[in-house]
Amino acid sequence: MAVLTDTFKLANGTSIPQVGFGTWQIPGGQTAYDAVANALKTGYRHIDTAKAYANESSVGKAIRDSGLKREDVFVTTKLPAETKTYDGALADFQTTLDNLDLGYVDLYLIHAPWPWNDIGKDCDAQNLEVWRAMEKIYASGKAKAIGVSNFNVHDLQNIISNAKVLPMVDQIQYYVGYTEPKITKFAQDHNMLVEAYSPLATGDMLNNTDIQEMANKYHVSPAQLALRFCLENGILPLPKATHQAHIEANAQLDFSIDAADMATLNAMADTATNHTHNGTQG
Repeated sequence: MAVLTDTFKLANGTSIPQVGFGTWQIPGGQTAYDAVANALKTGYRHIDTAKAYANESSVGKAIRDSGLKREDVFVTTKLPAETKTYDGALADFQTTLDNLDLGYVDLYLIHAPWPWNDIGKDCDAQNLEVWRAMEKIYASGKAKAIGVSNFNVHDLQNIISNAKVLPMVDQIQYYVGYTEPKITKFAQDHNMLVEAYSPLATGDMLNNTDIQEMANKYHVSPAQLALRFCLENGILPLPKATHQAHIEANAQLDFSIDAADMATLNAMADTATNHTHNGTQG
């Protein structure tokens, strides 16, 4: 499926497969191993994990056992949000390298600008210290690209104003009706690729009647429409699935949404109002 091997280009020239396979909330062990192994068999070539997911070891083993060349699988992982020191970031990255056992990572992200138990806390100074560590990691060649996640415009400006190497990616919560336009525009204006985690609002948007109606027009599922919507906007979606049928369906995105329907989708109100939202963003 071409959609799984077509790529976006990061600011440093690195090619990144335009659809990723997310592993958030997939428990480490056999479940994560099987999910990633099946995704790779289906044709996914971009796997997204994080130290905080506690499944890096299983993800790495599935990639090593896949028979694929290391350079043919794009691997993203993340520095824990709670780590806000230079030395701590370097130590956590080494732990991640040991967990994955893949030699290097393709993309390394700061998971959030604040600890998860203190969302919204001012960590500007600490984030600059962590970004220095990210730049050192990047210079080492052990991370082919670096970026951030859950950073809003202020957080991005803080890094950009002080960085030697600018973030190449901002991975944010993004789905139809919740596209964080200020962050998205700022990131794209500064040559950052925006990645969409929870592009289906963890499934909460799939019963939206407006989405269902438009999906019927294209003879696709609501999930497929939502993922294609991301791609049409130049956003990289990271769908998560553990069942083979969903893994395969999420990869069947070789269709286009016409301009009028994209305008409708981009103007929609939140399609999953009960979904958990990141209150510091927007």
